[in-house]
Amino acid sequence: MARRCQVTGVCPATGNQISHAHNKTKTRFLPNLQKKRIWVQELNRYVTIKLSANAIKTINKKGTAHIAKMVTEKKIKAR
Repeated sequence: MARRCQVTGVCPATGNQISHAHNKTKTRFLPNLQKKRIWVQELNRYVTIKLSANAIKTINKKGTAHIAKMVTEKKIKAR
């Protein structure tokens, strides 16, 4: 499975690490992904999805309606 948030679509970014001597080396900045089991009230069941930390905060604030919509439209595969 790819390193991508299933709700927000956040994926690894690329860039340079710059040393004090200004030498540049390519690097990947990985998102803070966590596998979470969330109770979705609209579906009346638990859903396990891979989320970024930022998406977890947003779900805590706004609710799980967006996840329920994505599961019913089969945009995300929920276990």
